[in-house]
Amino acid sequence: MLFPKWMNALPTVAAIGGLGAAVTVVAGTWYWATPDFFEVGYMPTQPGGGFNHAIHAGRLGMDCRYCHYQIEESPEANIPPVKVCWGCHSENKVKVADDTKVQFVLEAYAQDTSIEWRRVHKLPDYVRNFPHHVHLNAGVSCYSCHGQITGMEIVHQVESLSMGFCLECHRNPEEHLVPPEKVTRLIEVQQELADRAQGQGKWDAEALRASLRKDPPQQCGACHH
Repeated sequence: MLFPKWMNALPTVAAIGGLGAAVTVVAGTWYWATPDFFEVGYMPTQPGGGFNHAIHAGRLGMDCRYCHYQIEESPEANIPPVKVCWGCHSENKVKVADDTKVQFVLEAYAQDTSIEWRRVHKLPDYVRNFPHHVHLNAGVSCYSCHGQITGMEIVHQVESLSMGFCLECHRNPEEHLVPPEKVTRLIEVQQELADRAQGQGKWDAEALRASLRKDPPQQCGACHH
């Protein structure tokens, strides 16, 4: 006898091992190679320490549209030019606790240069730009995609913005829609959506969905080139 009897089990063991390895690779890729893992939480370092939304949008109650003033008419959520910052931070207009925190804004304005903010939310090139004006005018709040910005000292990505994330909203829009005039009232929206998940929402979600001219598209061509 050239080989011991136990070697007859080797093909079976190898098949089971190969299947286990394949399952591990697929499961690992499913988790680690998706936006849920490598994009959620992304927080790039910004010039000058960044723009503190917790102060501006939170404590001071500034509306998102004061800085992102094109979001109701444009697909892009514009980054405000330095002159918008200067409107508040020019000399003797608004006093901050530490002037050094806005020094980079003053220098950029004096030199007539842009501040090179680092983009936080970026869709793949094969996806059309997210039409902010369409979603906002339909009643999709900033909160649904960007989270509670009013509490962020440094902005980070809250949602994956994956295809599954978008399709879930398109299939069940009434879970996310709010009155269009309230889309930037993020504290109210957060409370409403939490209450709605428990069947206690005060805004009529079905009526909001009925107000849409048509249901959100789900075909490939709606989002992909």
